Amino acid sequence: MTVKLSKELFKGFLEENPVFGLMLGMCPTLAVTTAAINGLSMGIATTAVLICSNAFISSLRKTIPDNVRMPAYIVVIATFVTIIDLIMGTYFLNIYKILGIYIPLIVVNCIILGRAEAYASKNNIFYSMIDGISMGLGFTASLTLIGSIRELLGNGTIFNLRILSDSYQPALLMILPPGGFFTLAFLLVFVNYLNNKFKKAQD
Repeated sequence: MTVKLSKELFKGFLEENPVFGLMLGMCPTLAVTTAAINGLSMGIATTAVLICSNAFISSLRKTIPDNVRMPAYIVVIATFVTIIDLIMGTYFLNIYKILGIYIPLIVVNCIILGRAEAYASKNNIFYSMIDGISMGLGFTASLTLIGSIRELLGNGTIFNLRILSDSYQPALLMILPPGGFFTLAFLLVFVNYLNNKFKKAQD
């Protein structure tokens, strides 16, 4: 059980990372990661929805008819997204304004629906929640990393803290849409290199 639990907890960070491994959630990955705080906030919101929706769908997996399972999953996911949307709009208004439409769009994030169909509908509540935590934190780490790189190169800061000297000339391209593609491409190469190296070490 310990081996399985460890595997489930860490799968979302490298081999099955939603962004770098499965190439899911590309819309928010490229759109909101102009700053580290944006990526972190979006990741946390998505993680919360993942955990709650996975647990709820798992608890109902034997009672939801097969012919309506997708609509049922979407209703469950939309419910939790609405709750997160209201919480962020009430208590985290500044970041809520920045993320804007991308919070409601979590409903159609293929990571959420994909984990509901591929995992939560086939496993118990405990492991479904672990899956949500793993995939959610992997997604959060990916968005935060991309946001940090783009913010550092584009503004000289990370989480609005000055890292590079005032004499640094910001590469404004990095906080524009092309910067998202460049950063993602570079990190994809790097993560795939690490994955291959890790697999060779296991052989």
